Amino acid sequence: MLAERAEAMIRNWWVVVLRGVVALVFGVLTIFNPGLTVAVLILMFGAYAVANGIFTIVQAVANRHGERHWVALVVSGVLSVALGLLTFFMPGVTGIVLLYLIAAWAIITGVTEIMTAIRLRKVITGEWLLVLAGVLSLLFGVLLIVFPGAGAIAVALWIGTYAIMLGVLLIALGFRLRSWGRGHGLGVSARAAS
Repeated sequence: MLAERAEAMIRNWWVVVLRGVVALVFGVLTIFNPGLTVAVLILMFGAYAVANGIFTIVQAVANRHGERHWVALVVSGVLSVALGLLTFFMPGVTGIVLLYLIAAWAIITGVTEIMTAIRLRKVITGEWLLVLAGVLSLLFGVLLIVFPGAGAIAVALWIGTYAIMLGVLLIALGFRLRSWGRGHGLGVSARAAS
């Protein structure tokens, strides 16, 4: 059962890489434009949360066979999409409310990533990258809760730094999964490799 989950995750390594690329692009845009208005930052976060949620749902559905905990990833993805859509439909939400929503989202994402890595630790190598990504998400969420009064530019820099670090970790994990799969004869389909 766990081996099937790992094999499915390895076959779909590119979804992990795409999540990382989206996070990295969002982070770089945020770091290089920290003076963006709060409204633009909210919309950028909304786009990122929707994209991340969609990729998380795709990953969970692709890995659902033989895995009884795949629903947790789907829930995390749905929450991410919902949070992203909320920012589009209610852009006037105050900065502090958005800050707490982002913090809750980061904590939930971190917990699901750590849970996934723990379940896969005996099947694949390199799961520590997913644990590190989960810990980073948790720490980011806690920092936002502990220091909610930080200025908009400081929050933009925190969000950008978090997204860049998370993106790099997810990209590294995706390519590690790809290499591990090739090294263990699982093969990567020509469609996924392109």
